[in-house]
Amino acid sequence: MELKVSSQSQRDQTIVTVSGEIDLYTAPRLQGELTAVLDGGRPVRVVVDMSGVEFCDSTGMNVLLAAMRRAREDGGALDLASPRPAVRKILQVTGLDSVFTVVDAAAAAGEGAATG
Repeated sequence: MELKVSSQSQRDQTIVTVSGEIDLYTAPRLQGELTAVLDGGRPVRVVVDMSGVEFCDSTGMNVLLAAMRRAREDGGALDLASPRPAVRKILQVTGLDSVFTVVDAAAAAGEGAATG
């Protein structure tokens, strides 16, 4: 399955919207987008909207983990927004649910912000 990744800056954060399956073959696309966002040169809050992700294997989790570490090293943060139940289960089984901050997509976009 194809992976679609896009990003949009809003105020002091960047929302990276991901849909499809994140696996060994598609993870480099996500990694490239996250690297581009984090290369902005200033501390940034990155919110990865996972609501469209149907599957994420260990390769995808490693990409997200590496991006979160880099964001924190640069004084920023990386949160996951609205992961589907299958992705939440992977986070719980691996213990990464205690590493990542998981937020609601609406909260991540900010109150009164347009969605779509």
